[in-house]
Amino acid sequence: MDELIPLSNESLGRMPGDVRLPRYDRTRLTPGIVHVGLGNFHRAHQAWYLHRLFDEGRDLDWAILGAGIMPGDAAQREKLRAQDWMTTLIELDPETTSAEIVGSMCGFVPVEEGHRPLIEAMADPNIRIVSLTVTEGGYYRDATGGLDTDHPDIRHDAHTPDAPRTVFGAMVAALRIRRDAGRGPFTGLSCDNLQGNGDILRRTVLGIARAVDPELAVWIEAECSFPNSMVDCIVPATGPKELALVEQHGIADRSPVTHETYRQWVIEDDFCAGRPALEHVGATFTRKVAAHEAMKLRILNAGHQLLANIGELRGHDTIAQCMADPEISGFFHKVLNDEIVPHVAPVPERTPGAYVELVSRRFSNPAIVDTPRRVAFDGSSRHPGFVLPSIRDGLAADMSIEGLALAEVLWARMCIGTRLDGTQIAPNDPNWARLQDAAQAARTDPALWAAQEWIYGDLAHESRFIEAFTRRYGDVAERGPDAVLRDYAGAA
Repeated sequence: MDELIPLSNESLGRMPGDVRLPRYDRTRLTPGIVHVGLGNFHRAHQAWYLHRLFDEGRDLDWAILGAGIMPGDAAQREKLRAQDWMTTLIELDPETTSAEIVGSMCGFVPVEEGHRPLIEAMADPNIRIVSLTVTEGGYYRDATGGLDTDHPDIRHDAHTPDAPRTVFGAMVAALRIRRDAGRGPFTGLSCDNLQGNGDILRRTVLGIARAVDPELAVWIEAECSFPNSMVDCIVPATGPKELALVEQHGIADRSPVTHETYRQWVIEDDFCAGRPALEHVGATFTRKVAAHEAMKLRILNAGHQLLANIGELRGHDTIAQCMADPEISGFFHKVLNDEIVPHVAPVPERTPGAYVELVSRRFSNPAIVDTPRRVAFDGSSRHPGFVLPSIRDGLAADMSIEGLALAEVLWARMCIGTRLDGTQIAPNDPNWARLQDAAQAARTDPALWAAQEWIYGDLAHESRFIEAFTRRYGDVAERGPDAVLRDYAGAA
C-alpha cells in the first residue's frame, strides 16, 4: 500500500481521486452553530448536511463549532484538531464503499470543568443555534418525563450557575449573558432520538433557568425556540475495521466514520434567530414533526431493541447477522407488523408497513457492521422511549402485547449478564448494576422486573402488562429463549 495521506487542509489537494472533497473554501467558514456531542452520528448526519449545503456555495456563516462536556470529549477534540476538524465518511453500500471528506466544522471549544469556554462560545451573538446529540438518557428526566430536579448535577447547576456541570446549565448561563448584553436568543435544537425532543429540551432548560433566575426563564420562554426534529441514519461505532477501511482509501484519519447510504432529517420550522437553508440538500422542514418522529422511533428504534437483546444473548456479532437469523427476523417482523404498526400513523410519503420493509432492508445490509452491543446500550433509556409507548397503545386498544412483553423478557434476561452459551456480557448501561439486581431478583419473582417504576412508570401498576410479562418470563425460564422465540416467530 502507498503511504497514507494524513487528513489536513494542506493535504486535501493530494487526496486520491476517488475521494470526494469539500467544494468550498474552508477559510471562508464562520461559526453559526455550536454543536455539543461530536460523536459519529453527528459527523455522519448533521455535519454532512451542512457540508453539502456549503458545497452549493450557500450559508458559509453557519459552520459548526464543536463542543463537549465529558472528559472523553477532550481526547476527541485533540484527534479532530490534528486534522483541521475534518472527518472522513465511508459510505457502506452492500456492493462497494466510497469516501468523502466533510469539512463543515471550523473549531472545537476547549473542554474544561465549569464549561466557561463553552458558555462564552454560546454567548457569542454570531451563534444562532445550539444543537445537541447527548443520547436519549442525557436529559435528566424523571419517571414521568419531567426534569429530575433531585439529580445531583441539576441541583449543582441550580446553585452554581456560573460553573455548571451539564450542557443545559451551560445553555442557561450563556442565555443569561446574552439577555443581559442585549445579544438576543438562540435556538436550541435537539438531534437525539426522543419523541418531542425539542419540547424535552425546552423543559430541561426552563427547569434549570427557573431555579437560577425566574425572570430569565420568562425571557427564555418568550424569546428562544426549541424545534422538534427527527434524525435517521445508521452509524456504527469506529473500531479496527473502520480504521482499516479508511486506510484502504489511502487516508490517515484518527476518527473516521462509517454510515449507511440512507439519511433523513425532519425539522420543525421554528427558529428564533434564523437557520441555514438545509432544505436545499434534502432536509424536510415542517410544522408537523410528530408523525415522522413516531414512525421512526416506534419502528426503527424499537426494532433495533427487538434485535439487539436476543442478538446479544445468541452471540451474534452484527445486526445484519440478527436479520439473517430466521427466528430473530421472524420475531422482529411479527412484533412490528402485529403489535406496533397498528398504532403508527402514516406520513405523506410513506405508510408504516412500507417503513418496516425499508428498515428491514437497511438492517440487513451486511456492509454495516453495527453490533447488538452498541444498539442495546442504555436500554434503561431506550426501552422506555421506543418500546413502552406501543405497549401502552396496545393495552389502550385492547390488542395483543405478547411479542412486546417477550421483548421485555429478553431484555431482562440479557441484563443477567450471561449469553445463552454461558459467556459473559460486559456492563452495557449507565444503570447496569441496578438492572442486574432487578434481573437476578426476577429469576425468583418475575413481577419484580416489570414493577420497576423508574423504567415502566404507569405500566409497573398495569396488571395486564405484569401478567403478560410474568407469563412470558416463565415460559422462557422453563423452555429457554430459543424455543419460545421459535414458537412465537412461527405462529400464524
